[in-house]
Amino acid sequence: QVQLVESGGGLVQAGDSLRLSCTGSGRFFSAYGMGWFRRPPGKQREFVAAITRNSDTTYYADSVKGRSLISRDNAKNTLYLQLNSLKPEDTAVYYCAGGGGKWLRNPTTRDFNSWGQGTQVTVSS
Repeated sequence: QVQLVESGGGLVQAGDSLRLSCTGSGRFFSAYGMGWFRRPPGKQREFVAAITRNSDTTYYADSVKGRSLISRDNAKNTLYLQLNSLKPEDTAVYYCAGGGGKWLRNPTTRDFNSWGQGTQVTVSS
């Protein structure tokens, strides 16, 4: 089990950029793939991005591809999500997910076993 805590969310305007962070505790942080999911108001949790344990492969949802970057610093037990050109439809609670393995395609919520409490991102027009 790895305890995860997200930060960096807030209220921004369309077109702005934001960097989310997720810090984990536990000695096995670097052994697992990690990802970001989000839950828009009134909708189900959906995939955003994921990264393997050694940062050799990344995955992105079509909705954020080309304007986002997932990265990690295992020495700091930290996962990042850079979001650029933010749109109102990016408004959601963003969750950090840990405990992933290796994937042949974009992972789903069932591919992870550790979750943070989420950080709110609100994008206004």
